[in-house]
Amino acid sequence: MEKPAEEKGTSHGDDESRYDFWMVDSASRVAAYAHAWLRMFAIGLLLWVASVVVTALTGNTNLIPTIVLLGSFLVPVTAVVWYMDHYRDQILSPQRVLYAFVVGGVLGVLGASILESWLLSDGLLVYVGVGLIEEGCKLLALVLIAWRLPRYITRDGVVLGAAVGFGFGALESSGYAFNSLIVPYGHVVVLSLPRLVATELLRGVLAPVGHGLWTAILGGILFRASRNARHPRVTLGVVGAYLLVSLLHAFWDSMRGIALVLTELLTATPAQRIALTSGQLPPPTPAQETLFLILQWGGLAVISVIGFLWLRAIWLSADQPQRYPPPESVPRAAPA
Repeated sequence: MEKPAEEKGTSHGDDESRYDFWMVDSASRVAAYAHAWLRMFAIGLLLWVASVVVTALTGNTNLIPTIVLLGSFLVPVTAVVWYMDHYRDQILSPQRVLYAFVVGGVLGVLGASILESWLLSDGLLVYVGVGLIEEGCKLLALVLIAWRLPRYITRDGVVLGAAVGFGFGALESSGYAFNSLIVPYGHVVVLSLPRLVATELLRGVLAPVGHGLWTAILGGILFRASRNARHPRVTLGVVGAYLLVSLLHAFWDSMRGIALVLTELLTATPAQRIALTSGQLPPPTPAQETLFLILQWGGLAVISVIGFLWLRAIWLSADQPQRYPPPESVPRAAPA
């Protein structure tokens, strides 16, 4: 005797139960690897420190690329692993996120390098131009990476956008580290390991509140705007978010200059007032150094808090994935 339709293996209820099992299994995997990012960071940090120490003791310049790559990629890769530890679904596989990190990061860096060399020149608005170009290139790279996804939900966009941004930041940091290594000294060029280490430490500390944060925000807003579309849609809301993120990026890059201007407006010496009226921006005096550092790092902290609160609001208000059955599920034949 044939069983009723609701008892068959191909029924909606059976798909739901297998989906629930898949979700429980995924949750178990997430719990098992909840601290993978911390282990990765600790191991990478130890390897980086060991590379610095061995290079300093032996003078072996062949190890310098190891220092540059480990120091530049450690925090960005750890951050992407942290995102994957805290959010997994059927669409964003580790392979897809790695692809976004590498390909999206490279596309963004190449595009930004070309446009900045063509369009930018020294001036008061140079940092605004940098923000618009770099955020635009990362957004375009994200659109290309996400073009053929089967669905678009906000949290997928946050994770994929963060991957593109952190890839961009890692490559950019490696360039800054390499440039800090080379120091002109008269008619010769010397390699400065302390400058390299200091640059990588600073860039590593600031990496979580840099490119990954801004592109994660844009990714969430882009995917939210595209949730009922077959491809990513750049709506007016996405453009507005892009302009605001670019402005925050510009403030971040120019914060040293802003802090210097504020310091000298508040506590300028007679000589500094003369320099300011002639269009020059003299460095802070030893007595002004504390105020200058407070304004600079305080400004960076405010921008970071704004970015994190914005991203948190996007994440918490995100639409949830639809209840797709697990991809490996196969309808079972009805029992005879």
